[in-house]
Amino acid sequence: MIQGFKDFLLRGNIVDLAVAVVIGTAFTALVTAFTQSFINPLIGLVGGGGKTGGTFGIDGQVFTYGVFITAAITFVLTAAVVYFLVVVPLTRVNERRARGAEDEPAGPSEDVALLREIRDALRQRG
Repeated sequence: MIQGFKDFLLRGNIVDLAVAVVIGTAFTALVTAFTQSFINPLIGLVGGGGKTGGTFGIDGQVFTYGVFITAAITFVLTAAVVYFLVVVPLTRVNERRARGAEDEPAGPSEDVALLREIRDALRQRG
């Protein structure tokens, strides 16, 4: 039972998934820091500047559209980087592996081998 669990944990897919989660989490923190440091202030400037930039109020309710725009930019940046730095290269690697797996068979088919044996036997007789 322990060996089966160990085999499960050490399969390539599980390890790759764990690495992807850790890298994705770290990268998301990096993109979040970027958007909070640079995009939020820009949205605040466009929205009127100051602490209330990127917000508006109606009847005492404050709507923080700047936070939503920042989250959307964070999502798009994260998705773009993951796509171009992870998905595209892995797709190319998998395509190369698939092409390598389609090699010609090692020898002639069973039918061809049988016909050759018959031919050789007929030659020896006559």
